[in-house]
Amino acid sequence: MIDFQRFVLDNGLRVIVHKDTSTPIVTVNLLYDVGAKDENPNKTGFAHLFEHLMFGGSINIPVYDMPVQIVGGQNNAFTNNDLTNYYVALPKENLETAFWLESDRMLSLAFSEKSLEVQRNVVIEEFRQRYLNQPYGDSSLFLRPLAYKVHPYSWSTIGKEISHIENAQIQDVKDFFFKHYAPNNCILVVAGNVETQEIKELSEKWFGTIERRDVPKRNLPQEPLQNEKRTLTLERDVPFDAIYMAYHMCDRKHKDYQTCDLISDLLSNGESSRLYRRLVLEQRLFSNIDAYISGHIENGLFFIQGKLMEGVELSAAEEAINKELLQISTQLVEDIELEKVKNKLEASLIFSETSTWNKAVNLAYYELLGDAAEVNNELDRYRSVTPQQIMETAAKIFRPENTSILYYKAKK
Repeated sequence: MIDFQRFVLDNGLRVIVHKDTSTPIVTVNLLYDVGAKDENPNKTGFAHLFEHLMFGGSINIPVYDMPVQIVGGQNNAFTNNDLTNYYVALPKENLETAFWLESDRMLSLAFSEKSLEVQRNVVIEEFRQRYLNQPYGDSSLFLRPLAYKVHPYSWSTIGKEISHIENAQIQDVKDFFFKHYAPNNCILVVAGNVETQEIKELSEKWFGTIERRDVPKRNLPQEPLQNEKRTLTLERDVPFDAIYMAYHMCDRKHKDYQTCDLISDLLSNGESSRLYRRLVLEQRLFSNIDAYISGHIENGLFFIQGKLMEGVELSAAEEAINKELLQISTQLVEDIELEKVKNKLEASLIFSETSTWNKAVNLAYYELLGDAAEVNNELDRYRSVTPQQIMETAAKIFRPENTSILYYKAKK
């Protein structure tokens, strides 16, 4: 159970306070309601670029990292298709340093051509290393647009292509910042041995004078129902063939979401899972195979991907996967098998609550979904999933016409 208190500043900044007396470290977490899905389709990668730019100096603080290090803290950030998250973890006695740093970044970045050039090059190099020059690295650049035809989930957080970042201009950067980086588009969570009144005073002092901004109302195109199997074949200089499958599934707040997550665990979480045991250990069709969900806030994807053993045909690999998906869609999973994956998930959730950072991020995320209090109901939702729900949800998802498949072939 994560206890917390909540208040809202006049400028719209939502603030959540969780008191944890077990640690001298306090986490200050800021979640901005902007992700890759909010980008212009012709200017993608900006949300991720901003994750880097936010460390390049703000209007009054030229170097962000130095003050954090001086007070014995650490900081980082992450971006995905739905959100951008920043955090600082530091000793309680230096808490105000985090408020000073984060409020100045929210107020305004430095917006220098030099900073843009530096961070642009960093992102371009990341694009090359992680997506273009790494074996199988470009798979998501092809699988996403195969599965999504109109929704902006069709591109990865890194962006569609390098040229979008290469061509980013300082005015583009300013427009994106003032459109999305606003107190009324942010959730601030402070987790540690703190008092709510103290956080109210610090929040008013450092964030209260930042004016609300005109954040555009999100109106994203909805992906139509997929009614035919889609396939794409690539040839690359990789050691072995691979297969990547994507099935459309529900959104994050749908009642079936936890069921989908448990299905992915039944299929591939650990060496005793179905796909690993049968297709890797017994039939030796794959060297490794994985099933997981995208976790998107809007309608997401259920992924299955695996690297084939040498000499195995892609058609045989696909047939073997389909056989396992048919079984979980038509036969009830045994209670003991379902209980095992629930227990592993419960242990993971409970362990995550030992960290102020995890608790801060989770509170911010559930507040973004609608109500931070829902963080305390998540385990119950997983616990209530039945074998019947597993079978029925799997049958809804694993339809041949609902799949997009990338055949990733090694050049002979």
